Amino acid sequence: MSRRSHSSSPPPRSAKRTKIDHLTSEDFKNGVFLAPMVRSGALPTRLFALKHGATLVWGPEMVDKAILHAERVVDPITGVISYNGKSRAMFTTHPIEKPYLIYQIGSADPELAVQAAKTVMQDVSGVDLNCGCPMPFSTHSGMGAALLTNPDLLCSILTALRREMPPEITVSAKIRLLPSQEDTLKLVERVVNTGISALTVHCRTRNMRDRDRALVERLREIVEFVQSMGKGIAVIENGDCTGWNDAKRVREITGAHSVMIARGAESNPTCFSPTPLKDLEKTLLPSYIRLAKYFDHNWGLTKFCVAQFKSQHITIKRQEATRLRQVLAQSKGFSGMDDIVGSWTGKEEFDAIAAAIEQHSPRDHRMLLEPTMELDESAMTTPPGTQNPEPPGSGAPFMPNTYRMAESTILAGRDAVTPTPGGGVASI
Repeated sequence: MSRRSHSSSPPPRSAKRTKIDHLTSEDFKNGVFLAPMVRSGALPTRLFALKHGATLVWGPEMVDKAILHAERVVDPITGVISYNGKSRAMFTTHPIEKPYLIYQIGSADPELAVQAAKTVMQDVSGVDLNCGCPMPFSTHSGMGAALLTNPDLLCSILTALRREMPPEITVSAKIRLLPSQEDTLKLVERVVNTGISALTVHCRTRNMRDRDRALVERLREIVEFVQSMGKGIAVIENGDCTGWNDAKRVREITGAHSVMIARGAESNPTCFSPTPLKDLEKTLLPSYIRLAKYFDHNWGLTKFCVAQFKSQHITIKRQEATRLRQVLAQSKGFSGMDDIVGSWTGKEEFDAIAAAIEQHSPRDHRMLLEPTMELDESAMTTPPGTQNPEPPGSGAPFMPNTYRMAESTILAGRDAVTPTPGGGVASI
């Protein structure tokens, strides 16, 4: 990764924005959020999501030990904050997204989780514990979905985070459904009693994959149960929501306070708007690349994110869209995209995002529902998408061969040799 000369001190000036108070439980209600996605939840994606209406954004999962060994540096030109590992930046953020940014931690140790949260707390507004990732790179060390079967450890981590973190930093959790609804409710009760501000429920069980329809109909009972506890905790639905307009359907079905979008946002980061962009090869791809170049963002990660874009074509012809995709596939760096991105600079892209956030605060972008509509079960379909790859660890490559091995064995129905986010480290 090419890097500019960085400073270890705070940026000389933060992007202008209206002063904002810290998050509360109410900020997790009536919103549509960007889900934590490895690689796809990169900084440029989060900023475009905020520009186009995301209420809050989650960063990609970071393993606790990995971030503890990172060096925090600030780009004096852009203000981008990087947490660098041995070979590259593991996590990047910008002060403009801080009021809306939730940092997700992968952990199986209360002390390490607290240390990881304290490492980044100056740059985020909340921390979220990943209790739902079913992939071997997370579960092999007792993290992710493995915590679902170890509720004592899960709750001890959340309790420690809430006890040790400053009150202005929210603590939340993201879980999956258990096979039994009764067991799910028992777990939810314990999790809510740890003092969290919000609970996200991915409406699939640990053994389900993205191709399986989310069990959204199970969530209403969970929402009503949490409300009966009287703690004012927001319940966020995750699973099979494609965008802002579809989120209304999901909330009507589930009663959830808010909705979190993953694959829909991976395909189109503007899906948080009631009128998302179309013809993304023309309307978003050039802007995304300009911003990424301005941020000195990793080209491989940029290329991966842009390659996921999918949208309806209105004015662009298929032949032209194919040509643009071919140019992207063949490009070895940002310079290979010059003919597509044009002369408008990434600084102008960032200024446009900053202006949009200042004029229309993402936290004011609320979804207030109208009277209940009738359930349309035919609408409960799983949109096409991709599995998320391995979260970065200290010195880990972007797409390790071990992940591809694990993925192929999962698809084949066999147990895989578990890869490690640390690039060969035996334990996390």
